[in-house]
Amino acid sequence: MIHREDRGSIAVLRIQTGKANALDTDFFDALEEQFEYLEISDHRAVVLTGTGSMFSAGVDLQRVLDGGVTYLRQFIPALSRGLKRLFSFPRPLVAAVNGHAIAGGCIVALACDRRVVSSGKAKLGVTELKVGVPFPVSAMEVLRFQLEDRAVQDLVYSGRLVGPEEAISMGLADEMAAPESVLDRATEVALELGAIPSSAFALTKRHLRAEVLDRIQQQELRLEDEIVHQWCDPKTMAAIRTFMQATVGKR
Repeated sequence: MIHREDRGSIAVLRIQTGKANALDTDFFDALEEQFEYLEISDHRAVVLTGTGSMFSAGVDLQRVLDGGVTYLRQFIPALSRGLKRLFSFPRPLVAAVNGHAIAGGCIVALACDRRVVSSGKAKLGVTELKVGVPFPVSAMEVLRFQLEDRAVQDLVYSGRLVGPEEAISMGLADEMAAPESVLDRATEVALELGAIPSSAFALTKRHLRAEVLDRIQQQELRLEDEIVHQWCDPKTMAAIRTFMQATVGKR
């Protein structure tokens, strides 16, 4: 699910949830377990990466269809908790975006402090509206934190995917490295950030992100029930099924 290996003082977490590295409740449970450990460990920083040519293709839509309402009422809160855990982690967290980072996968990368993206064919973007589902509050707020308003609207409304160069220009990524060097470069960035005294880094990061976390808490009180309701709506399920059938047809 999530494999951890140590590179000196840096913990490398590798997403391993199948071909697409899709996100589901099991993934977010494993993520929580890893970060509970990392918060009390001696690691100076963390690198999050994917497997093969995929960082993550986002939510496991087949599991959504199979599990229906019961599953979604567990999954949406789990997704939100996971994003908040990443976004508020007190130590440096760097995404080694080794390949495609789409929809929820892109948001997971954006929740990190820095993003090193693979050059070449990697695509990044947020396709939620193309699928027919609303953005959870935490996902939208993380997106808004990292990107300028015009870029947010462009990506959210169009659902288009962009290559590494455009991803950097829009703020989806910070720098690019060759596919074989992405993890090494992300580890270097993590080491640089990890050299900052940990208490000073944690306090500064908390200060930088406090408004966003407060806004997430307030907005979830008002909107989360409605968002879960829309995900559970039969029309949404039908839209997901149509999207998946069209996606399979393009393969």
